[in-house]
Amino acid sequence: MSGRAGAGRSGLAIIGGGKIGEALLSGLVRRGGAGGVVVCERHPERAAELTGRYGVPALGLAEAAARARVLLLAVKPQDIGTLLGLLAGSVDSGHLVVSVAAGVPTSTIEAALPEGVPVVRVMPNTPALVDEGMSVLSAGAHADESHLDEAEELLAAVGRVRRVPESQQDAVTALSGSGPAYFFYLVEAMVDAGILLGLPRDLAVDLIVQTALGSAVMLRDSGEHPVQLREAVTSPGGTTIAAIRELERHSVRAALIAAIEAAHARSVELGRAARDR
Repeated sequence: MSGRAGAGRSGLAIIGGGKIGEALLSGLVRRGGAGGVVVCERHPERAAELTGRYGVPALGLAEAAARARVLLLAVKPQDIGTLLGLLAGSVDSGHLVVSVAAGVPTSTIEAALPEGVPVVRVMPNTPALVDEGMSVLSAGAHADESHLDEAEELLAAVGRVRRVPESQQDAVTALSGSGPAYFFYLVEAMVDAGILLGLPRDLAVDLIVQTALGSAVMLRDSGEHPVQLREAVTSPGGTTIAAIRELERHSVRAALIAAIEAAHARSVELGRAARDR
């Protein structure tokens, strides 16, 4: 690109209009308005849908990179190589590239872009849709504290933000990136149990959702260990201990740990595949 790096650019381009891209777009527009935000989406119908829903213009990659200084890459890890190949000629060290592609290391992104482009890797999750997301940041080789601060400010609009060394990002992906699905799976099973016991579906859903919400707030605000909170509900010889005994008999704890380990392994595998492309 010609001219001084970064000259005349401001704002944000969200590249990729899938679930996580829309979650971030939705929260950011809700908090700060649509000004300065553009979206890039390869499917024209989806681009039109996002433009109509959030009032943001849909642009091509080159035009978006010319206008926006921060480029948020919200594509699947399998698509990151193709995207970087298309983007490389439109990016310079005046940009900040923020990637939410699961498992893809900053080094893979840096290798595909011009020398010196700062890259921040982020693992968000879908509760960003309701401003309760958990986003975890790591800096690439050319990203400094100011870049992390900028990325953190961006993601703080849709929830909490933490920073970790990049070596921990695959574990973060397995735990909080995929985490909402584990909770939804558990809620689904509990609702089914309520229906089996004779409750109407809408009542079972209401009971479980409020119980989950209240339990999460207790965990966040009480400062107590989950074991302490569980034991406070578990009376000797009562209903809760009977349920816990069944969970332990069916190795639910071990199965959950194994599931998160499997998610971690898949995140590592996705990163390796992205490097090899």
